[in-house]
Amino acid sequence: MFCRHCGRARVSRPRGLCWNCYYAAGVREMYPSTSKFARRGIFDFNGRVQLPTEPTQALPGSAEKVEILIQRARNRQCLWHPEDAPLFAIPFLSEVG
Repeated sequence: MFCRHCGRARVSRPRGLCWNCYYAAGVREMYPSTSKFARRGIFDFNGRVQLPTEPTQALPGSAEKVEILIQRARNRQCLWHPEDAPLFAIPFLSEVG
């Protein structure tokens, strides 16, 4: 079997590419993985996700905040909203100093 990119050399790397094409800048990204074990689709949770509709005032580490994080994960939303209650809002931490 020959390389999918250059068509000259024998395949020796994943994605059906030869050694030179696999390690050439930008070529590897042009060809999707052919492995059945590759991560694909919406299950790749490292991509951009929807921001939650509203922030929460639940303090970090509280049971209420954990429940909200579970709900956000089930809805495939970002776990943290920029306006969620910050850590320094906890009274006993802000008094220390």
